[in-house]
Amino acid sequence: MKYIVIVPDGMFDHPLESLGNRTPLDVARTPNMDHMAKNGFCGLVQTIPEGLPPGSDVGNMAILGYDPKTTLTGRSALEAANMNIELKDNEVSFRCNLVTELDGKMADYSAGHIRTEEASILIEALNDEIKDPDIKFYPGKSYRHIMVVQTDVPQEWMSLVTVPPHDILEQGIEKYLPKGTQAKRLLDLMERSRDIFENQSVNQVRVDLGENPATMIWLWGQGTRPKLTPFKEKYGLDGSIISAVDLVNGIGRLAGLDVIDVPGVTGYIDTNFAGKAEYGLNALKKHDYVYIHVEAPDEAGHQGDVKAKIEAIEQIDRHVVGAVLNRYSEHDDVRVLVLPDHPTPVELRTHTREPVGFVMWGRGMQPNGTDRYTEESSQELGLKFESGEAMIEHFIRKNL
Repeated sequence: MKYIVIVPDGMFDHPLESLGNRTPLDVARTPNMDHMAKNGFCGLVQTIPEGLPPGSDVGNMAILGYDPKTTLTGRSALEAANMNIELKDNEVSFRCNLVTELDGKMADYSAGHIRTEEASILIEALNDEIKDPDIKFYPGKSYRHIMVVQTDVPQEWMSLVTVPPHDILEQGIEKYLPKGTQAKRLLDLMERSRDIFENQSVNQVRVDLGENPATMIWLWGQGTRPKLTPFKEKYGLDGSIISAVDLVNGIGRLAGLDVIDVPGVTGYIDTNFAGKAEYGLNALKKHDYVYIHVEAPDEAGHQGDVKAKIEAIEQIDRHVVGAVLNRYSEHDDVRVLVLPDHPTPVELRTHTREPVGFVMWGRGMQPNGTDRYTEESSQELGLKFESGEAMIEHFIRKNL
């Protein structure tokens, strides 16, 4: 049996007046996901446990079949794992966003989705200028980077209150700055980054081109060294994972899944949708399981861009889900699961924790009464699984 999981990150939404009180998913043309719904098992699953923030770290860990309450040590630590940063017991990692702050407000959590090559220059400048033996910055992709702190009191750094920058778009940053015992050191670093970035030629070129400059760093999502039970040990399957996001690939790497690099993946609407499907299907020649994560709907939700979110959903349906259905029929030894990790409503521009709809299709999955895969149809079918772990147990082991 082959198992394929497709995660359109943040795809679920709320009804929008501009769409006639429909959602982007409801408006989008999704014949392939609708085919799966009509011929498969659908309903709601609670991917975000009570008491945990509705982040992609929590949601994707749940969909991969792990309990975030017992396995999650902090978002940035997962990203660090995929960047081959081996955290020591006395080290704490932080997610380091390059952001655009204007007039005291968070204008852009991604500095205009700054290009990786430009961002690397800025991260190098931080390491050159901030000569602190306990602090090191590691370049990642686009606006997403890592800072590692060496400390004798990791618990003080872990207890800091930090806020994701995508949660405070267009809001004043003052009340969302880090709070806690070690907050002053973080604030000093963030303030120093302003001076370092101000005269960087990279930013000057971005301004000349009408693009948002990276005006400072924003530190959040602290974590310590994580450990996961290998996926094969837990579920008996060899697998692989495909994503443009270090966070998701980091979970996969810690779970012992092969991380597959696909040319042209960006994490946004211009990503290589077809390539993700192609590489995922090829991986099934030697593996039993593949996890394909697509960030584009989530990014469109954070940007408040309804049109881009609809386009992202349609591209996923056509080039990812469609490619899978073109390769397999429901009579083959295959099962396919499609669901987002959490909603990212375009009007809120941040994540929410309500249950999300799923569709399971393939061998052994009996239809349960819907013609479309939407928020409304999922609600009508009700909550089927109280956790991602319970859902994956059903998906992999039902009637086997």
